[in-house]
Amino acid sequence: MGVSSRLKSRFQKFLQRPGTTVDLAPLQKRLPAVEALEEELKELDDAALTERAGEASEIVEICAIGREAARRGLDQRPYDEQILGVMALLSGKVAEMATGEGKTLTAAIAAYGHVRQGRGPVHVLTVNDYLAARDADWMRPVLTLLGLTVDSVTEASTPEERRAAYGCDVTYVSVSEAGFDYLRDQLVVDIADRVQRELSTAIVDEADSILIDEARVPMVLAGTVPGEQDPVHAAAALVKGLKRNRDYEIAEDGRSVAFTTEGTEKIEKKLDGIDLYADENFDQLSALNVALHAHALLHRDIDYIVRNGAVELVDESRGRVAQRRRWPDGLQAAVEAKEGLSATSEGEVLQTITVQSFIALYRTVCGMTATAVLVGDQLREFFKLEVAVIPPHKPNIREDLPDRIFATRQEKEDALVVEIGKAHEEGRPVLIGTRDVKESETLAAALEAKGISCVVLNAKNDAEEAAIIAEAGKRGAVTVSTQMAGRGVDIRLGGSDEADHDEVAELGGLYMIGTGRFDSGRIDDQLRGRAGRQGDPGTSVFYGSLEDDLIVRNAGDMIPPSPHMDMDGVVTDERVDYAVGHAQRVAEGVGHEIHRNTWRYNVVIEQQRVALSERRERLLTTDVAADMLRSKFPEETAEIDDEVLSKVSRSIALYHLDRLWAEHLSYLSEVREGVHLRALGKLDPLDEFHRAAVPAFGKIMPEIEDRTVDTFAEIDEVTDTWEPAQANLVRPSATWTYLVHDNPFGSELDRLIAAVGRRLVTGRK
Repeated sequence: MGVSSRLKSRFQKFLQRPGTTVDLAPLQKRLPAVEALEEELKELDDAALTERAGEASEIVEICAIGREAARRGLDQRPYDEQILGVMALLSGKVAEMATGEGKTLTAAIAAYGHVRQGRGPVHVLTVNDYLAARDADWMRPVLTLLGLTVDSVTEASTPEERRAAYGCDVTYVSVSEAGFDYLRDQLVVDIADRVQRELSTAIVDEADSILIDEARVPMVLAGTVPGEQDPVHAAAALVKGLKRNRDYEIAEDGRSVAFTTEGTEKIEKKLDGIDLYADENFDQLSALNVALHAHALLHRDIDYIVRNGAVELVDESRGRVAQRRRWPDGLQAAVEAKEGLSATSEGEVLQTITVQSFIALYRTVCGMTATAVLVGDQLREFFKLEVAVIPPHKPNIREDLPDRIFATRQEKEDALVVEIGKAHEEGRPVLIGTRDVKESETLAAALEAKGISCVVLNAKNDAEEAAIIAEAGKRGAVTVSTQMAGRGVDIRLGGSDEADHDEVAELGGLYMIGTGRFDSGRIDDQLRGRAGRQGDPGTSVFYGSLEDDLIVRNAGDMIPPSPHMDMDGVVTDERVDYAVGHAQRVAEGVGHEIHRNTWRYNVVIEQQRVALSERRERLLTTDVAADMLRSKFPEETAEIDDEVLSKVSRSIALYHLDRLWAEHLSYLSEVREGVHLRALGKLDPLDEFHRAAVPAFGKIMPEIEDRTVDTFAEIDEVTDTWEPAQANLVRPSATWTYLVHDNPFGSELDRLIAAVGRRLVTGRK
């Protein structure tokens, strides 16, 4: 089967209906037994309940004791549906639970169960620091009654605080902070400096976001590089005045840009007539291309914001600032140069691991989210996880209206203002979900111009999120938000105190209006889920236009020249309705294929990282390095104290192992970016990548030994005061962590796969 046939098969499979979910019947049969223990447990005092909790190991008793602890600690008796969620998590599944159904409490009881069944410690992995700290504090009364210790880790935590938090039975921590701590632990030269214990059980909150949307995101530990140059600022100044369609042209899909002949000549003239395409000018041409991408394709308040003198990336799936993320391959520096800011260093990559590979290190993984079924196939493929759909405690009575599509973006925006005005006049709370920061601010300005007061929530004021969202259900409230309001928040009718709950319910509940479909239907569903919480009334609708990027990019040629419209300008053409759904399916299919492609490349890198990590662990915890030197230098080592020899040999070997791995990662990055050229030459790029990566790694192990031996041979005298710097073994003077944000244009290979995939799904030639 050729590459095209394989891709077509995968896309067709992806576009089929998601696979079946877990049968809940065996779990539901246990519910009567859980309830039967309730009265008995109520008779116990707190101390007796805690003692009983420490003895439980069977799932029915765990659930019953957890329910009683929640009743006492939070004055909340978990519903049967939450208990089903607990059972699903304890059986290693991803529980799909609707918004407002109590996932946080469900996870806390499940964490207790995992500990009691010998699978502790438990890490509850969240999407950000705020939720980690909030949930740990919120669930502490319950977990304390259950006899467990609990704490949280945030970016501000000191090494001592991290070590103490990870020493607890249950630790709430964002997936990135947990990953960064793992990377730092992989580079310690003294085992006492580690902060984490074993990675035993992970309960993943917002599982689809972390396990699918962020799965391929690399977490990076970087170090200083002496004399690092920044060629991009000079390049940014050269491209600043260039004009589209004269000096450069943007591809149809908006994901690549190239200089025209006129543009190239203009740049070469500014550079004293050099030939940019000569071999000796390759680095300068590369910097200019990166600068041009930043100039022409990345837009302020859409792809990034500038705040406090820094460029901050916006996570397109959440609408929040992507904390501690940067674009790769010089693109971050190019945007900083474009905005007139000083470049921040990427540094040399010392250690890296993708979110997917980090999660795979846990012996037990389970999770929860409101939208898991749509990615059930991917959860099964990449993590061997099944989905258990937990029914809501109360039926969902939200009214989901059909999309309202307009011919132009301006008509859509005008109609939005009118619709919001009508609801506001009635006093009905409205939440508007926008696609980006710029759109949220433009819409807010249009509303204010019509005398409609609103609150704006976007990446620029994300610190105020909790307070803003808490009041979004208040009578008369109008909240304009990027999709950041779609996860981890709860909107109560009548506001945080629910004072006007009944009155708002009479008006129809929260009205959620989306300003356009997202590339993923799950993000749409998350936004819909803001309305109709726990059986409350609510309404959701999405407005769109034939000029929306999603449609233009993925289904532009499917739109009829003169679609049917009603008197209000709403397009009422079945062909357009189909095109909108098709455009979204194409976007999801392309994203899935790029995820799979990235995963295939990462498999070999992760295998190598694990092998090297095992070797490093032996060097760190045993005398294998000292034994090697004893065999090579029997006379010299005989005169050295055993403890001193162990320390010195370990220090030398670990330095060379870490240095060689950093060099190997740099080499693999270059190979990965270059294999697309092999694909164009009819060669399988993955095979070509393996041909380069495997032999290169095979040289590392013997090279560690050779360099260790050479370094030891050059030491004049080994004393108990010897330091690595005496042998020029200098580690980076500063290290920092960050996540590598997806290059918005993809690698060359990603763009090739996306282009092929899009043609296969749409049937284009």
